[in-house]
Amino acid sequence: MNTQQDITVKMALDAWNAYLKRTSDLFRSLTDEQLQQQVSPDRNSGVYLLGHLVAVHDALLPLLGFGEKVYPQLEEVFIKNPDRSGLPQPGINELRNFWQQTNTRLADEFSKLTPGQWFERHTAVTAEDFAKEPHRNRLNVLLSRTSHLASHYGQLIFLKR
Repeated sequence: MNTQQDITVKMALDAWNAYLKRTSDLFRSLTDEQLQQQVSPDRNSGVYLLGHLVAVHDALLPLLGFGEKVYPQLEEVFIKNPDRSGLPQPGINELRNFWQQTNTRLADEFSKLTPGQWFERHTAVTAEDFAKEPHRNRLNVLLSRTSHLASHYGQLIFLKR
């Protein structure tokens, strides 16, 4: 590994993996009761953020060209609607399992990509638009989702009180 492309992809994947590990470790350390609490008054609960992150990571599968979502039913509850919407939610243990399974699948798919494939367009951009804006690639999606994950990790840590 010695090209700029190789190094850039490694740095991005290292950041993703670091925040994924921190967040997974945090989810494992939190009790069901802690996850049911709001991260701060009038904010999302930990269980909502867990479901939200599963839904967002599941949406990476089609966006990055890895196949269909495994848990499309989570989008309505955890992306399109706010916490406390009254919509039925899966149980905490089910969400914990979805979290593990989704991220295991992503890790498997990520490991199959060459560094050059990270610089290819994602499925939400047309070939014509990608020709004009080559930064709209898979790696850019990974960077934005890493930032998203880090932001929610920062909220979830308040459940450790």
